[in-house]
Amino acid sequence: MRGGDLQQRALFSYVSAEQRVPQDRPLRRRLPRGKAALARMGRRSIAPEKLLRALLLQILCSERRERLLMEGLNYDLRFRWFAGLHMDDPVWAATVYWKNRERLLNGDVAWEFFRQVLAQAEELNLLSDEHFTVDGTLIEAWASQKSFKPKAGGEGPLPEGGCNPEVNFGGEKRGNGRHQSTTDPEAPLGKKAKGREAKLGYLGHVLMENRHGLAVDTRLTLATGTAEREAALAMLRKRAGAQRRTPGGDKHYDMRAFVQGLRAQRVTPDVAQNHRNRASGIEGRTSRQRG
Repeated sequence: MRGGDLQQRALFSYVSAEQRVPQDRPLRRRLPRGKAALARMGRRSIAPEKLLRALLLQILCSERRERLLMEGLNYDLRFRWFAGLHMDDPVWAATVYWKNRERLLNGDVAWEFFRQVLAQAEELNLLSDEHFTVDGTLIEAWASQKSFKPKAGGEGPLPEGGCNPEVNFGGEKRGNGRHQSTTDPEAPLGKKAKGREAKLGYLGHVLMENRHGLAVDTRLTLATGTAEREAALAMLRKRAGAQRRTPGGDKHYDMRAFVQGLRAQRVTPDVAQNHRNRASGIEGRTSRQRG
């Protein structure tokens, strides 16, 4: 008969997190770029660097909740190594991490970090200055549809029943002019395309170069009907150069005003044409060419 499975746990560990993370892990290829960008920014203190590393880790690993990220930092050696925490360093509370992260983002530190990473790509000749792609996506606000209530003096009664009231919007015409979210007043009610349900949220925009598919600019705007095209024109204006540029986009960008705005910047529109129940905004000088 075998005896019991008695285990004597070691009191100390002499193997560091650097030794435990395998050399072929994807995080190893991303950490040097992030450290180089942080070094260019100047390290005011160690806390902002660790916060930015944790934020980058949250994005790369798609951790939507701060509590899950803190849980991963507590037991996952890869997370702890990437964030720059030693084996015995305590993990931050989720609320402390969230408040410090918001303070960091409000100070434009994240944008400076993005600019330094972009500078590395330019030094390695990875970016194209001619061909780009623009796109936008609806980012839902952390606000319930039930919080979208009539403004002071607006039409319709306010719902009752505590923090989660029963609300029936049937037959009620809602609009940003008469209604407003009590949870996130800045978030308008909008939708990305016809036939889709309207949601409270914002629009995120990105400009990508076509050589390696790297993001070179980004915007966050209110979810209006013209925000995508306005943001695209603003981002392309910043990439102005001696050579003529060609931005690609989906059919949502096929509007006459957008095409004229591109022509004014000496930009050749290369967006998909939309012939559905209307005339395309792309004129013959562009559509006559194959592709």
